[in-house]
Amino acid sequence: MELIRGVHNIKLRHKHCALTIGKFDGVHKGHQAVLASLVKRAKQLSVPSVVMVFEPQPEEVFMPERAPARLSRLRDKYNALKSLGIDRLLCLSFSKSFAAQSPDTFVRDLLIEKLGVKFLVVGDDFKFGHNREGNFEFLKRAAKENNFDVVSTQSFRMDDCRISSTAIRAALSEGDFERANFMLGRPFSVSGKVIHGEKNGRTIGFPTANILLKRHKTPLHGVFAVKVRLGNEYYGGVANLGSRPTLNGQRLQLETHLFNFDQQIYGQRIEVEFYEKLRDEAKFDSFDQLKQKIQDDARQARAILEAN
Repeated sequence: MELIRGVHNIKLRHKHCALTIGKFDGVHKGHQAVLASLVKRAKQLSVPSVVMVFEPQPEEVFMPERAPARLSRLRDKYNALKSLGIDRLLCLSFSKSFAAQSPDTFVRDLLIEKLGVKFLVVGDDFKFGHNREGNFEFLKRAAKENNFDVVSTQSFRMDDCRISSTAIRAALSEGDFERANFMLGRPFSVSGKVIHGEKNGRTIGFPTANILLKRHKTPLHGVFAVKVRLGNEYYGGVANLGSRPTLNGQRLQLETHLFNFDQQIYGQRIEVEFYEKLRDEAKFDSFDQLKQKIQDDARQARAILEAN
């Protein structure tokens, strides 16, 4: 799958496509239904299927304090979209100046002139352009005038509950991984390269593989029983996702202790699948108290994973 970053990298060869626009946070089952329809329509039209996303996401520009925690990073989206057969991922830089362009400019210059859209699918609540004046009705008029088709995404329902990134965040915050994973269509996970930490865990017999979370918010906080994928192998483990208050931590990171594992994996990429929440992150009065609690967490996590 081709990744195109920025309007300036859209070339003449990229003209003509079947396109969808959205955040696609988590690439959950609802997204997957839309994307399957996009791929099918693209094949019928003999054009590439293209997904357009924005970085940062609009809420992160206009109201960063209220912006929701992300379920997936751009790399995660790329991998998920590739597995679904999407041909191209178009990632556009989002800013206040980009948002200030008129709806006419967005449609004419980007959708028609640069991308040559033949088929467009967006949510019927999609808003764009200056003061969010562009909407689904605007796109329908533009489609009629410029000879392309536009359709609305349909809600994918589970037990009369709309599958959405918001619903998945709510399930994760409640520790309901079964429901979250059902809506995602896969286990919720965090992946990244293992970095060097302060190696405090090593001093108490619990070395950890640390991933720095380059985001301001995460949908999860606390201590969890996890499964860790390294290459083609899986390992059980216990993980802390947070800022490590006992050690006066300042940055958000995921620290995972892998059971029955003694390899050096700095710089390697791991994927941590969350299985069950053990407790909230807490600040302890001493390092010895933290050590005792980590030992308890590890025993509990082992028991949970072995039982299942």
